[in-house]
Amino acid sequence: MIVQGFVGREHEFAILQKELDRVRVGNDQPGRCLIVRGRRRVGKSRLIEEFCARANVPFVFFTASKQGDRESELFLAEARESDLPNREVFVGVTVSDWEAALRLLAAAVGDDGPVVVVIDEFPYLVDADPAVEAVFQKQWDRLLSKRQILLLIVGSDLAMMEALNTYGRALFQRGTEMLVPSLSPVETGNIVGIANPADVFDAYLVTGGLPLVCRDWPSGMTMWQYLDEALAESTSAMVVSGERALAAEFPEHAQARVVLNQIGAGERTFTNIARAGGGMSAASAGRALELLIAKRVVQRDVPLSTSASKEARYRVADPYLRFWLQFVGPHLAEIERGRGDRVVARIRRDWTTWRGKAVEPVIREALTRLSPVKGLADAPVVGGFWTRSNVPEIDIVGADRGPVANSLAYVGTIKWRDEAPLDEVDVRQLVADLSRLPGASPTVPIVAVSRSGHTVTTHVTHLGPKDLLSAWRPHVDA
Repeated sequence: MIVQGFVGREHEFAILQKELDRVRVGNDQPGRCLIVRGRRRVGKSRLIEEFCARANVPFVFFTASKQGDRESELFLAEARESDLPNREVFVGVTVSDWEAALRLLAAAVGDDGPVVVVIDEFPYLVDADPAVEAVFQKQWDRLLSKRQILLLIVGSDLAMMEALNTYGRALFQRGTEMLVPSLSPVETGNIVGIANPADVFDAYLVTGGLPLVCRDWPSGMTMWQYLDEALAESTSAMVVSGERALAAEFPEHAQARVVLNQIGAGERTFTNIARAGGGMSAASAGRALELLIAKRVVQRDVPLSTSASKEARYRVADPYLRFWLQFVGPHLAEIERGRGDRVVARIRRDWTTWRGKAVEPVIREALTRLSPVKGLADAPVVGGFWTRSNVPEIDIVGADRGPVANSLAYVGTIKWRDEAPLDEVDVRQLVADLSRLPGASPTVPIVAVSRSGHTVTTHVTHLGPKDLLSAWRPHVDA
């Protein structure tokens, strides 16, 4: 049965369908393996369940659950309840390892068409027994790849899932890869029922495109109406999703949580992060940052110019988690005692300032997707520039490569204000700052990005919310 209300994910469905079609064609080795990764709670499992329902082929969907040696037996229990062609081979049988379970799986696949086999939360199996990768590789090479099987190996530990298909690992070149991202700003706007492009970006900064949070947002409701409702309820998706994701990601890493909380609160430099960590040593802070970066929870940014720089800044990579750590997580006790109104009041007070920084990486991503921008030179890398004193800070630097560029394609300023348009003063400040930007010439093109229009008469390339939102819309060839 197809899940009602499923929106978006056309690109991911197309990839899954193409893989299944390749299995259907069949040859001496018809099996296909797809390694599917994505952040926690981005909807990987729901996407694949919906795909299985739409594909109308037999499937078994198994989710690992940190049960150690019992996992293979739990897989058999799922297989017995599935609609695999020869599932009777699982009846009355017990196994103690994955090698035996996978041999039975090969026997259960008939010759009448393809089947889909899903192994969700695969990193849990690897954590319990690193040899499981080699077991899957062995049985894939000997048996499963010779059956009409689409094997989907799914996981939320991004670093581990990326490593599965690298040289030296057992599953190297056994499968292709697919990333399931958060919903795009366009998909977010469609789900929450907001049409105004500027308001769509606000909704995206709050939800991060997480499907569970977006579906919890009543269609057409404004952001402030939604926050009033969501933060009045301690069990809303907005409130619980952050804590559940972090609890699953860092169950035994207290120092990583401390460091993440400091970054979420606005600390950006290593020195300030370590200092704010309650006396944490630099070595401990460094190890925690390495873990956070490896898990793709934190992004390390460096200034983009034609000169190398060590002035790294750290930020929370996921927009929803960035919002949650700033405004929701520190105040869960207030929400639980029914004072979500105080949390909303705090968000209203700090919203404009917080949003001004939070929207910058989203805008840079849009510029990268749009490149080349309105006739400007192509800029595959878009970043920012700053010095240790933050004088100057340049919001946008488009370049041919990073982190050290050969040449700069353009520079720009972002003024994401509700009412005041971007004006000549803003552009003059950017021009004055260019003398401190390595690689910038006096004639470098200028991009002016604003939420509320502009009053600039000098020549700049202006982009507003509607222009930026088009970065996530399907491109149609002329």
